[in-house]
Amino acid sequence: MILLELKDDRSEKVQYENSDYPIYIRKGLLSANPNYSAPSHWHDDIEFIAVLSGEMQYNVNGEIITLKENDGIVVNARQLHFGFSSEKKECKFICILLHPLLLCTISAYERDFVLPVLHNKNAVFIKLNTAVLWKKNILEEIKYMYVVKDDKIAPMKVQSSFVKIWTLIYENIPLENNPKAQNTDLTIIKNMIGFIQQNYTYKISLSDIAASGAVGQSKCCKLFGKYLSQTPNTYLTQYRLDKSAELLKTTEMTITEITDATGFNGSSYYAETFRKWIGVSPTDYRNAN
Repeated sequence: MILLELKDDRSEKVQYENSDYPIYIRKGLLSANPNYSAPSHWHDDIEFIAVLSGEMQYNVNGEIITLKENDGIVVNARQLHFGFSSEKKECKFICILLHPLLLCTISAYERDFVLPVLHNKNAVFIKLNTAVLWKKNILEEIKYMYVVKDDKIAPMKVQSSFVKIWTLIYENIPLENNPKAQNTDLTIIKNMIGFIQQNYTYKISLSDIAASGAVGQSKCCKLFGKYLSQTPNTYLTQYRLDKSAELLKTTEMTITEITDATGFNGSSYYAETFRKWIGVSPTDYRNAN
């Protein structure tokens, strides 16, 4: 599991492999996330997922896509997304994040070929499979980028693959003449999620979450249900548990210290909630990891 670092606009600040190149390439297991669910997030980077074994569900702006072995997905920039398994099934996958700046070697490229896809409602996400040739080719490029990620000239090879993928998307996705502005509700839910991610260590009420999105409590709950299929308080609890699980794995902090650091109201309540959601006690989880 990766701890999310947020920018001022509450989007994720991606932890690139090398600060000189906006490239992130890793293999992952869904079970690395508590409750088999990554935290919902968004970023400026394009996200590529290729499923190597097992399956997962992928939530993009509230739409659920099932990804099985040899499937994949491309998620456009600044879309709310996360992978999960409602049945807690394992999934092994490649995850790649590439910033669109890699495609913008000159301003004309950005204007004519990059922005028309970034702002295209037909390219919010693209589910990949091996049955359609151009989608199969994208999956092959994703796997190739993982293979060459440690090469001396990996950034050049990855950039080349990114251009090939972008060309395939540009040629196969209907382009819009007049791209529409982002859905207002999506902006609101992002603001509320960002507020939780920045303030989860403190006491937060439903009214606080709603106020961060400049909406009433009823609409706040409605938007969380629409985009995340859970209540604001459930999201808050799950996010705190994700953070606490990472602290259990990576630090020697006591249970009481972790309780305080993640905003839970008392060690007993934290331990009870952790066991209910994760299936084991915090101590047993730490010992197993």
